[in-house]
Amino acid sequence: MEGKSGEIKFEVVRHLGVLSTGTKGWRKEVNFVRWNGRDPKLDIRDWSEGRETMSKGITFSKEEFEALKSIILDVGDIAGTFGPDKGA
Repeated sequence: MEGKSGEIKFEVVRHLGVLSTGTKGWRKEVNFVRWNGRDPKLDIRDWSEGRETMSKGITFSKEEFEALKSIILDVGDIAGTFGPDKGA
């Protein structure tokens, strides 16, 4: 999917998944996105239905993603880190 937001051009090259959906239908998505014709980056942000509008988000180059993945894997069990488990 290609689109324009103001003067920013973007193309969702590959959709990886949805982390959550807000009450107004916005979805926090994980995608590979090409911004302004540059190489795709891993991108996490909220998108409106149809990806017509987006929130601020965070992008990771391949190197940044590999570093983040390593940190997450090194952390191991995070039970209790976010407070008491309320059941899933």
